[in-house]
Amino acid sequence: MRRTSFAHWPCSIARTMDLLGDWWTPLVLREAFYGIKRFDEFQESLGIARNTLTDRLRRLVDEGLLEKRPYQTEPVRYDYLLTEKGRDFHTVLLAMNRWGDRWLAGEEGPPVTHHHDVCGQESHAEVVCAACGEPMTAENTHPRMGPGYPSRLAERPDVRERFTG
Repeated sequence: MRRTSFAHWPCSIARTMDLLGDWWTPLVLREAFYGIKRFDEFQESLGIARNTLTDRLRRLVDEGLLEKRPYQTEPVRYDYLLTEKGRDFHTVLLAMNRWGDRWLAGEEGPPVTHHHDVCGQESHAEVVCAACGEPMTAENTHPRMGPGYPSRLAERPDVRERFTG
């Protein structure tokens, strides 16, 4: 069964999910943030099938989130290092972690906390407005068509209705 591609949908969430593809991809990226760089380390840490890991790493390299750099020549072996695009995904993982801590952590508390080196405190992600610094919530935020929204869709009444508010 062939998977539907969201790569060209007029929605950054859909495009991101197209890139992620499955539950392994964010976990591979999480491990990269934890300092894992080598294929065998990813495989051992995640317990993922080697062929699945090969596919995920290839996709992350092809999409520019990881860079493949040789560390051994015979046989050739590679480190997988986060690129700028990959490091920028950290905010997505922090937001997912925050939601999971709030709604899925057991009574014992969050399994992982995050130390903010700048202020020296344990903290969590908050989504705030880049303009005013106030929290952005479902109650005080609504979508609007951006400059990249396809004009052929923007004219449809059902689509326009989604973006009024």
